[in-house]
Amino acid sequence: MNYNFDKIIDRKNTNSLKHDYNFQIFEREDILSMWVADMDFESPDFIVKAIQQRLNHPIYGYTICPDSLYESIINWIRKIHGWEIKKEWMTFCTGVVPALNFCVMALTNPDDRVIVQPPVYYPFFSAIKYHNREIQNNPLKIINGRFEIDYENLEKNTDKRTKLFFLCSPHNPGGRVWPLKDLKKLAEFCLERNIIIISDEVHSDMVYSPANHIPLASVSKEISETTVTLMAPTKTFNLAGLAFSYIITENIDLLDRLNDYLDKTNVNAINIFAQVAAESAYNLGYEWLQELMLYLKNNFSFLNQFIKDKIPILEVMNPESTYLAWIDFRKLSVDSKELKKFIVTEAGLGLNDGAMFGMGGSGFQRLNFACPREILNQGLTKLYNSIKKLV
Repeated sequence: MNYNFDKIIDRKNTNSLKHDYNFQIFEREDILSMWVADMDFESPDFIVKAIQQRLNHPIYGYTICPDSLYESIINWIRKIHGWEIKKEWMTFCTGVVPALNFCVMALTNPDDRVIVQPPVYYPFFSAIKYHNREIQNNPLKIINGRFEIDYENLEKNTDKRTKLFFLCSPHNPGGRVWPLKDLKKLAEFCLERNIIIISDEVHSDMVYSPANHIPLASVSKEISETTVTLMAPTKTFNLAGLAFSYIITENIDLLDRLNDYLDKTNVNAINIFAQVAAESAYNLGYEWLQELMLYLKNNFSFLNQFIKDKIPILEVMNPESTYLAWIDFRKLSVDSKELKKFIVTEAGLGLNDGAMFGMGGSGFQRLNFACPREILNQGLTKLYNSIKKLV
């Protein structure tokens, strides 16, 4: 391997949300943070060098997105996903979460309903309720150890007020890569009812073979016309602090409505270092990504085997994507609130409590395994030592 993912980097005193705000978030300073979805690996050297090169020019004024940035994104999506997109289908935003909010504001009216499929990435909920829209829950089912869509419930609860469908693809926190049959079925359901699909595909580059991510909008032109796709290099290349994402839709009317909101608030003015980093990532990052995914796959294998051997009372959902482990603690004799406290006070870990992901999340915890294996082992050992006192 050309890249050293075993290297331990001290992130303390860097204003890291993940590592410098333990007390504010968990009311305890001395915990091992394995929660927020950024990686404890250094960003690729070619991205660092590209930013450093731009830093050498001493003026950092207003900027525009160059054609070369568009070309790097188009080429990357073609290479990784086999999807042909065009420059005129794209616009930029400061992140996927802001983009979710702007989709709600631009494409719905107050009191409209938006479908979410919990347990799911928790900003989906705030993007809806903070703008006076109604959340329409369609809880996922666990069948044979993985999430499946409840189409019967979806059919039963959808009405004329339902205007948007928030799809998490690949799914966070479960790591599910939705197969073509599900993508087609969901899209047909929405097409029949004139429901616009907002497809959050920020984790789409990070898929474990033999799973294969299919961008929803690539399935057919008809589906593409009713889909808004949200993507970014931030998860793939550990660039979340640079606040960059892009929005893709073939439907020019939808794009115009989104751009109207983005222009009014000026959140499509992407900072210059994010542009440089994204272009470098997409032009030079393929080999790095392959090595990263191998390391992550081996990290999950280590985690899964550790739990099977030492903490068999827990169960782990096998992720087809992401670096997030969705761990089932429901066989422990503690309720959801006690579990949240136990993880912090007894295990000394900072994880994401499952309840924050909505219906079906209670009794679960989300653990970020994108860290050097030595750190992963420390975290799992803390979990083992605390749980063996209970059982």
